[in-house]
Amino acid sequence: MIKSEEVKNGMCIKLDGRLYFVVEFLHVKPGKGNTIMRTKLKDVVDGRVIDRTFQVGFKLEDVRVERRPYQFLYKDGEDYIFMNQEDFDQAPIAKELVKGVDYLKEGDVIDVVKDASTETILYGELPTKVQLKITYTEPGMKGDTATNTLKPATVETGAEIRVPLFISEGEIVEIDTRDGSYQGRVKQ
Repeated sequence: MIKSEEVKNGMCIKLDGRLYFVVEFLHVKPGKGNTIMRTKLKDVVDGRVIDRTFQVGFKLEDVRVERRPYQFLYKDGEDYIFMNQEDFDQAPIAKELVKGVDYLKEGDVIDVVKDASTETILYGELPTKVQLKITYTEPGMKGDTATNTLKPATVETGAEIRVPLFISEGEIVEIDTRDGSYQGRVKQ
């Protein structure tokens, strides 16, 4: 247990049976009355951000979280099987707990965040940017670089993204895993 004034950015706390990361905090001393603590908390599971105010001295339950590298091995039904890179244990992780799962290919290493006290996997997160090969797209034409027009393309994981007109099959592109946006072409 910690007091509300000990809260720091990046800390994980348990509140109303849910886990939250502290995104922002601010000590406020109004003209009259006690000091309060205004916080922005991000839900670990669904990513929603809430505003919460606490009185100074309010007790909060802190949760110790660990980030570990896990390698994706294979898909088993709706679960994805990952291997801990440190002790080689295998762990199934549900699809909805892996952020950016559409851009995950065999052998990729992701960060898995676990509750250290219960060993419960909270979520898995791909790197912000990944490089994937285009497996299908309409042919590009020489000189199609002047406009900002995008066309659909399928990458090696099966996900569909939007790329500029000059991109053709077989090229490797960089993709932002948070929103699936095209970031650039990778020189080979």
